Amino acid sequence: MSIGTSTPVRLLFTLALSGLLTGCFTQDMSDLRRYVDEVKARKQGYIEPLPEIKQVETFAYVPGDRRSPFVPSSQGEEETQKPSSNGIAPDPNRRKEELENYSLDSLRMVGTLKQGDVMWALVQTSDSTIYRVKAGNYMGRNHGQITRIDENDIELTEIVPDGQGGYLERQASLALKEDQG
Repeated sequence: MSIGTSTPVRLLFTLALSGLLTGCFTQDMSDLRRYVDEVKARKQGYIEPLPEIKQVETFAYVPGDRRSPFVPSSQGEEETQKPSSNGIAPDPNRRKEELENYSLDSLRMVGTLKQGDVMWALVQTSDSTIYRVKAGNYMGRNHGQITRIDENDIELTEIVPDGQGGYLERQASLALKEDQG
């Protein structure tokens, strides 16, 4: 029984396949031949030759009375890079606070809170976490210590490198940002 029902299906499939194949062979391919002839007739491009490689003159280093280029020179550098002796420097032993992982421009002051005599500021980070800080806390990547908080801003004193091996104090502030909605 199964032989009788599958034979018409096979016959129909074979006829459909042969019809498709004969359709592929009888197509007009003149446009394809014209395109191939056009591409072959195009002028061939010119590729410039590679530039000649110049021979580098070798140099044999004979130390003699010269200093070694791999050992830092102790002469002359002391004069050019004298660290400032103003006594300003960040405390390397102080434990860093969480807000010191953020630059000041990525922090926002979003409000204040007063508990007793202590004024607290609410500071929001770029990942929307809100921290409570008071005078004496640190924030920002330049060792910024909070000196004053009022309803509108936070004032800090930062310790920044002076470019000559020392440090300078710099004043900074973070103003209250009100949501505009």
